Amino acid sequence: SSQGEASRSGTPRHSARRSRGSNQRPSATCHPELPGFQKSLRRGASGVAAARQALDLWQGTMKEVGGSFGSSVLSYFLFLKSLLLLNVFSFVINFSFITVPMLAYDHVPHVPPNVTFRGLELLTGAGYFRYTVLYYGAYRADSSTGLVHYNIQLAYFFTIAAYMVLCGAAVLYSMASSFKMNYVLSDPVGGGSWQLLCTWDFSVTNEKAVRQRKNNLRIQLKESMSERSQGTSLTPAEKMRHFGIHLGAWFISTSMAVGCGNAIYYLSQYEHHKLPLTLLVPFVVSLINLVVPLFYSLFNKFELYSSQRRQIYALIIRNVILKMSILGILCYFWVNEVAHKFLCWESMVGQALYRLVVFDFFFMMLGSFFGEFLSKVIGTRWIPGLGVPEFDVARNVLDLIYAQTLAWIGIYFSPLLPVLQIFKFLVLFYLKKVSLIQNCQPPRRVGRAAQMKTIFIALLFFPSFVGSLSLVAYTSWSLTPSRFCGPFKGLDSTFSVVVVWMNSLEKVPAAAWAVWVYANVVRSEIFYFLVTIIILFITFVFWQVTQGRKLLILLLRQQIVNVSVCFFFSKRVCGCWYPALSYFCHLNITRFRFQRFLPIYRSSFALLPPSSLGRKRQDLPA
Repeated sequence: SSQGEASRSGTPRHSARRSRGSNQRPSATCHPELPGFQKSLRRGASGVAAARQALDLWQGTMKEVGGSFGSSVLSYFLFLKSLLLLNVFSFVINFSFITVPMLAYDHVPHVPPNVTFRGLELLTGAGYFRYTVLYYGAYRADSSTGLVHYNIQLAYFFTIAAYMVLCGAAVLYSMASSFKMNYVLSDPVGGGSWQLLCTWDFSVTNEKAVRQRKNNLRIQLKESMSERSQGTSLTPAEKMRHFGIHLGAWFISTSMAVGCGNAIYYLSQYEHHKLPLTLLVPFVVSLINLVVPLFYSLFNKFELYSSQRRQIYALIIRNVILKMSILGILCYFWVNEVAHKFLCWESMVGQALYRLVVFDFFFMMLGSFFGEFLSKVIGTRWIPGLGVPEFDVARNVLDLIYAQTLAWIGIYFSPLLPVLQIFKFLVLFYLKKVSLIQNCQPPRRVGRAAQMKTIFIALLFFPSFVGSLSLVAYTSWSLTPSRFCGPFKGLDSTFSVVVVWMNSLEKVPAAAWAVWVYANVVRSEIFYFLVTIIILFITFVFWQVTQGRKLLILLLRQQIVNVSVCFFFSKRVCGCWYPALSYFCHLNITRFRFQRFLPIYRSSFALLPPSSLGRKRQDLPA
């Protein structure tokens, strides 16, 4: 009616709309500077985003690797980058709160006159380095510079505790986010249509890599279609034979891990003697971590797994058992043998970890040379049937997890050990990039890269981080610190520094609340019981929310299927899809309303003659 009045009065329709809109919003011009301010904010936000993208570490390299080799190989370099940044963070807080105050108090290391730097310390970590701030024993219990009093004991304890808590929270958050996106809210792509339409890696831009990815997708479709039939077509005799092969392979692999652990424990008795024996343990440990996984890969050649995913999982579990059993034996030896034999045993453990990190770095480089370069030479010149080697993502990621476990264990015994890890990861990144481009080809049979990333983060959390945290906590709460070196000398345990601090705060009236919190919260079992109940309740709530979202996604997919059937019916009967589209947009129909009309549509299909539909009646969809 307003449009008719506007046309009868001679006023254009758009002018009437403009005048009506201006009458309804009289205060729009009260702040004329607001649109310009919003534009400035948008420009500032876009500038910050552009600067952040420009400062992103190795952005061009990541695009190159992802475009040529796909997301599965890219996940390794992203994982390496995240561990590098984690070690940078560790170095910054340790150097700022522990090392800098110590150097300000006493910047000259107390080195005996007969000890000089010979260069061999770069390999052994002993000698001159033993008396520097690289290890626990060089730090003093108290440091004061002029009028400033700095408590090294509290700084050492709370810095390491805060770092471990932040690392655990970061890894746990990454694992939960990745699990939600890749397992809870994602769909299995085992179905042929979903796998064909939804698994293409759009980061691949190289033409050769695109052809390789097409071939990979074809192989995966074949495997996914035959996977279910393989499990049902096996006879009982074949199933028993497969079970026997798997049982034998697992028995041999577990026995090898146990035997390697016993050998390492025997060699550890001679680690802190003369120089050749000192280097023997890290050499043997790194050699085992390089050679034994090759035997595990050989076992997989003879095992008959129904799917590639199970084969990869079996290989990962065997490698994790091997590496963590070796580290467990070493930690047991350090806690029960070294802690009772040496006067400054924390520095001795720090030296052992230093040597493990150095030799692990050397053997990683040797693995890239022998495992990739020589394999390419053999496969292209001597045995052409082998071809160009693939980049083993699982084995390389497990090597990174092992290296980060060493860094977490050594954070208490060697606060500056992250410096070595930073250098190691930087060199390793460029070495692996060059080796990948020059010697490797994209994996022929790749799994779900996103889900494999979730598994790697889960392994980084458990057993890597949890085991490291357990050792550091046991050292702080149960073991007696050295009596003649370190910031905690003279105390019954490392945690005793907190008790001493609280006893001193009882004399300060302003700190009465801190003493009450320590006595009634930190040392109360009821508090941790309530925290556990709250965490379980929150987990249950999130689990229910997740189940509701999965059900909602299922209903929305069913609605898409139902609407597509209606479009098909409209196309066959009316000759076009536009009437159905406009009708459903007008009604804003939901899935439940459509189910009410679905029997009518099915009966309409049944009543129509086959000639009007252009196909036989029995060929119509259900």
